[in-house]
Amino acid sequence: MRWQSGLAVAVLVSGWLCAGALLAAGHTQDSLDIVKKKLADKDAVLVDVREQAEWDAGHLDAAELLPLSTLQKEGKAAKTLTKGKIVYTHCKAGIRSVTAAEILEKQGYDVRPLKAGYQELLDAGFAPAKKK
Repeated sequence: MRWQSGLAVAVLVSGWLCAGALLAAGHTQDSLDIVKKKLADKDAVLVDVREQAEWDAGHLDAAELLPLSTLQKEGKAAKTLTKGKIVYTHCKAGIRSVTAAEILEKQGYDVRPLKAGYQELLDAGFAPAKKK
């Protein structure tokens, strides 16, 4: 019985490790400097997939809002997204950005989810939107 418990723990731990590896593999390898350059050159767009209340509390100047909950319900991207451009998705901690990217990729977008969350992007020099 003892070995079965050990086996169950090993299976659970390996499952968590695999899930973590898959999530990490889903994030873009583009550096934040590359992201900034592609945004400045208009080769990419930045999509904030956090919810409206999070957006209202503060967001990036270069971002457009497309909440993950809306994307999941409607199953389609905002009309402003262009398929010829890279779509960088971001959220608070990098998890929702991967989920949103999976939905958008199925629609033919070149999506690159960012691991960096909102605060990390601010810390890296992305400009906050001006308060109205």
